[in-house]
Amino acid sequence: MYSAIVHWNIDPAIFHIGSFELRWYSILFVSGFILGWYIFRWFFRREGISEKLLDPLLYTLLIATIVGARLGHCIFYDPAYYFGSWKGFAEVFMPWKGGLASHGGAIALLLAMWWFAEKYGKKNGFDFLWIMDRLVITVAFAGCFIRLGNLMNSEIYGFETSLPWGFVFERRHEIVPKHPTQIYEALTYLLLGVFLIWLYRKRLDRMHRGSFFGIFLVWCFGVRFLIEFLKEPSVTVFMIGDTVINMGHILSIPFIIAGIALLIWAPRKGLPARATPPAPQAPKKKEETHFAKPLNR
Repeated sequence: MYSAIVHWNIDPAIFHIGSFELRWYSILFVSGFILGWYIFRWFFRREGISEKLLDPLLYTLLIATIVGARLGHCIFYDPAYYFGSWKGFAEVFMPWKGGLASHGGAIALLLAMWWFAEKYGKKNGFDFLWIMDRLVITVAFAGCFIRLGNLMNSEIYGFETSLPWGFVFERRHEIVPKHPTQIYEALTYLLLGVFLIWLYRKRLDRMHRGSFFGIFLVWCFGVRFLIEFLKEPSVTVFMIGDTVINMGHILSIPFIIAGIALLIWAPRKGLPARATPPAPQAPKKKEETHFAKPLNR
């Protein structure tokens, strides 16, 4: 006998105007970027980084996230469809049709932030690890919003459960309660974001560059690896007995290893977590020009 608390039947669209619809997922997705912009403004003001970099940073993050997450879904989870026909290939460029993979977004963000640090970092006193240490704080909160968007879409949920908080996703024609893994991940990311904000606010001068990034990778992808055991797998890679190892497991492992390596490397390297922007140069004094007195004729 199931005792599910929630029969989930929320309309994923807030409203419709003709063929146009505004979805909860879209609002939550954009809200993550808006909140991230304000958090980064606080970082920049606290550490003396020019706020003129906020807008190019936002555009870089937005493009990298959408392109990377879409390509990640197409390449990792359904390459036969997207690259097996011209119709499927055309849908690679249609992210509104659904299908975004967080692992693909993570890879794209790494590449985008490396480019951003190379372009703007040297003259502003930061490097790739500095920007990643701060980016992962905003990504934790954005990840929370995105998983809540998945909940509103009634997607990416788990196996059947008899636990009292099981959700019956009626829009997916489910009749038994399933693990609301969207909520599990959203809470994980929220707690991670709050913890990293606390570390940044209270312990910044005791932290080493790369530590925030390392904590994020181990926490985020470690928990993601565990929650994958509760999800209905979209792509099964292999089986260990009755246990399914899916693509989400495989893609999480390199990030976890990278996080552990960063947490070992950062204190040994000993670079300060705080930025060191160059001191403003004093304006040069104008050289005095002496003019010869005109001769009286």
